[in-house]
Amino acid sequence: MRKVFFLFYLLTFLPISLFAQTQISQYRPGVTTDGAIYYLPKTAIRISVLVEKTTYQPGDFAHYAKRYLRLNDVAQEPMVSYRVLSIAQVPFAMADTTKAYAVKFNARTVAANVALADDGRLLAINAEPAEAPQMATPFLPAPKKPMVNPRQFMSEEILAAGSTTKMAELTAREIYDLRENRNLLIKGQADFMPQDGAQMKLMLSQLDEQDRALTSLFAGTVERDTTEQVLVVIPSAPVTHEVLFRLSQVAGMVDADDLSGTPYYINIEDLQTVPPIDKEAAAKVKKKQYEAGIYVNVPGRMRVAIYQGIDLVQTIDLPAPQFGNVELLSADLFNKRYTTHLWLNQLTGAVERLEAEQPK
Repeated sequence: MRKVFFLFYLLTFLPISLFAQTQISQYRPGVTTDGAIYYLPKTAIRISVLVEKTTYQPGDFAHYAKRYLRLNDVAQEPMVSYRVLSIAQVPFAMADTTKAYAVKFNARTVAANVALADDGRLLAINAEPAEAPQMATPFLPAPKKPMVNPRQFMSEEILAAGSTTKMAELTAREIYDLRENRNLLIKGQADFMPQDGAQMKLMLSQLDEQDRALTSLFAGTVERDTTEQVLVVIPSAPVTHEVLFRLSQVAGMVDADDLSGTPYYINIEDLQTVPPIDKEAAAKVKKKQYEAGIYVNVPGRMRVAIYQGIDLVQTIDLPAPQFGNVELLSADLFNKRYTTHLWLNQLTGAVERLEAEQPK
C-alpha cells in the first residue's frame, strides 16, 4: 500500500447558504447517514486579568506609632486598593455560524466518517481528530497563612495596664526587648545559646514572629488577595482604542462605561496576510458552489494590543480565520480507488494534514 497526498476530497459538499432561509432554521450541525452539516471556526480570545486587592487595617495602637516606634505616616483609617498584576491572552476556537456548510454523501465516492466538535466545527474526515488543545488552567490563589493574634504575645503586665496609652508604651518596650534578644542571639552573647543550627533557626523565627505580631498593633496589617477576572473577546473586525475594562483603585474591576475606573484599551489589527479576493474571482467561486469539494479556512493573522491609557501593556499576534478567506477544494480527482484522511487545524479550520491511501 502506498500513500499519496492531495488537496482534494472525497465528498460532494454544498454550502448551506444555497438553502432557503426557512430551511436553514431547520438544520443543526451534525452527521447522518446521508450527509453532514458543519461549521468552520473563528478565533476568540480569552483574556485573563489577575487583580490584586490590598486591604489595610490600622492597629490598636496606630495613634502611638510615631511616639513609641518612630513610625511615620502610619494610616489611621482602613483602606482598600486594587491593582492589575498581569494580563494573559489565550486564543481558542469557536464555531463561526456565518460559515455553515452542508455535505451530501455521494454514492460514487467512498463513504466518509465526518468528525465534528461539540459545537459543530469540522475536525476531521475518515480520521481520528487530533487531541483538542488544552484550555487555560483557572487561577488558583496560594493558600493564605492564618493571621496571628498579637494579644497572645502580650505579657500579663501589658494586659493589666489601665489605659491604652500605657498598653502601647509597655508593648513598645516588649518589642525593643525582642529585638535586643535577637541581636544578642546572633552575636552569640545570649544567656541561653542554641545547641545547633536548627535550634538557632527556630529561636530566631519565634522572635521574628513575636516582633511582627506586636509591631502590627502600631503599623497595622496588610492583607492581599488575588483574583482572576476572565474576559472573552470575539473579533469580527479591526478595532482601535476600544475600552476593554476599567479598574477602580477602590472598587476593583468595573464596567467599561464606569468612569470611576482607569480605562484599559484594546486594539485589534488585521495584519492582511491573506490577499483579498477580487470581485471576478468571487463571481467564479459563486458559480462553482454546486461543484464537489469542501470548504476550509485560509486564515489571516491579527495583532492584539492592550493599553493602560497610552502605555502598552501587552501585544500578541494570533491566527484569525475571520480575517482570511474560505476556499473550496475540488474533489474531481477522487474516486473509490482512494481512501482519503483529512485533519483540520482545530484553531483555524485550515488543512493541517491530508493523506490518501491507494489499496493494492
